[in-house]
Amino acid sequence: MRPGRFGTPILDLMYFTDRGIEELEKRRGQEEVTFEWLAEQLRTFVDLNPDFEVPVERLATWLARLDDEDDD
Repeated sequence: MRPGRFGTPILDLMYFTDRGIEELEKRRGQEEVTFEWLAEQLRTFVDLNPDFEVPVERLATWLARLDDEDDD
């Protein structure tokens, strides 16, 4: 186990979904983006893949509330 970006422990096992995250980091890890750009990309993704609306909404909400003290 190793510490994650926000202090959350991460298992050293790679899950199937990690492959996409690893590819994203490898291909675009040095780029800087705005949350406005990210929000537009998420909207486009959901428009093209409506079955993923709920998971994308949950991810966006989680990202938006990362610093909320109420969640501690």
